[in-house]
Amino acid sequence: MAAQPELLKMSALARRSGVPAATIKHYLREGLLPGAHIKSSKNMALYDMRLIERVRAIKELQRTKFLPLKVIKGVLDGIQPDTDAETSQAIRRALDEMAPLEARTRKQLLESGLPEAELDFFKNLGLLEPTVEAGEEVYVGDDLQLLRILGESRRAGITPDMLPPQILEPYARAIRELVRTELRMFREGVIPRAGENVRELAEVATKLSEQLVVVLRRKLILPTLRQLANREQEIPANDAPKKRTGKKKR
Repeated sequence: MAAQPELLKMSALARRSGVPAATIKHYLREGLLPGAHIKSSKNMALYDMRLIERVRAIKELQRTKFLPLKVIKGVLDGIQPDTDAETSQAIRRALDEMAPLEARTRKQLLESGLPEAELDFFKNLGLLEPTVEAGEEVYVGDDLQLLRILGESRRAGITPDMLPPQILEPYARAIRELVRTELRMFREGVIPRAGENVRELAEVATKLSEQLVVVLRRKLILPTLRQLANREQEIPANDAPKKRTGKKKR
């Protein structure tokens, strides 16, 4: 005789999945989750605890992949919540199959919660380069990755007041200068000596460059922070900006 699954109230399902009850109820209405395992009354329903992984997966797809609920339903259709492992594996297979073709329209990004002002700002800054298909802006590749990173920072608690979209403008200027330096070094140092291996060496150099930037930034951030702190401490008190009294000289 098969063991009966553990059953949870909606409040427990929300607590253990980390997703609000109101959101789970919305998933139920949209058909992304099977109904209650037992419904003894209008206000009393018990749900299979194996839905926890499915609820988390839906929220993750919605947040990190910018997938609308209709698309998520298509990914999950036919996946029975038999075990956490089977659900996770099935979702991962579906995502891997979708990855090379992953694209989001402007409408889908806005429906996922991305502020329109931010999307337009990044586009005008040249950090997003959508194509236009059938009159609709379409975003792919690193455009989506950039938006995901920013979305993750918001979910981690870094609010727009702490990290406004405009902060990326000096970042973009600094990185463009870095890229110019890298390309100049590649042209002057590698191309004249690469012979027929230019293409292969360009790929290697690109990967190494990305790794070096990450490592160098990590090594330099603390020493630079200490230097800034020391400079602030060295400013004499009488060199600090003086407050204006508002009195006018006669």
